[in-house]
Amino acid sequence: MKVLLLNGGPHPQGCIATALEEIARVLKFEGIDSEIVWVGNQPVAGCIDCEACSKTGKCFRNDGVNEFVEKAKEADGFIFGSPVHYASASGAITSFLDRVFYCGAKYFKGKPGAAIASCRRAGSTATLDQLNKYFTINQMPIVSSQYWNMVHGNTRVEVLQDLEGMQIMRTLARNMAWMLKCIEAGKEKGIEFPVSPEKKVHTNFIR
Repeated sequence: MKVLLLNGGPHPQGCIATALEEIARVLKFEGIDSEIVWVGNQPVAGCIDCEACSKTGKCFRNDGVNEFVEKAKEADGFIFGSPVHYASASGAITSFLDRVFYCGAKYFKGKPGAAIASCRRAGSTATLDQLNKYFTINQMPIVSSQYWNMVHGNTRVEVLQDLEGMQIMRTLARNMAWMLKCIEAGKEKGIEFPVSPEKKVHTNFIR
């Protein structure tokens, strides 16, 4: 089993990386493989609704989105991490995930997901709410911890000093490992993710 970790911060070894590394360490202890993917520090374009991916299965841009979707095919769980930018997730991870889920949603359905946030002081819960919506729109079980999944600090050293925050990351990792093992045990008993017999309905406020 493998968990794909996404670092949506501008620094490859910054605050979010620090939290994700702690999660990866505990996952390894629990017998779960993991990989940390960094969105990078170059501009990430948002989805332009061109629908090219509906024909090819891939986004026409070449900036890491397609590679992440390919990795998602083999992953069993996901943890998305973002610093707080104006009480929201970073623009980079937002644009990245908009396109990832638009062209690769089927590879995430039914797989557990969790979001983490880092901040100096506030805005973390709003960021978590934003990131969790990617899971809830796509039938993904959300993994929680002993408190909201956040760490505080301006630097890597300060995040390590957030003893409660780091404990929250470790608890989250153990809970993710537990859920993955439960899903695997269920599959061994013939319990698969439910497939709805209903045709999907799309409505708006006009019809």
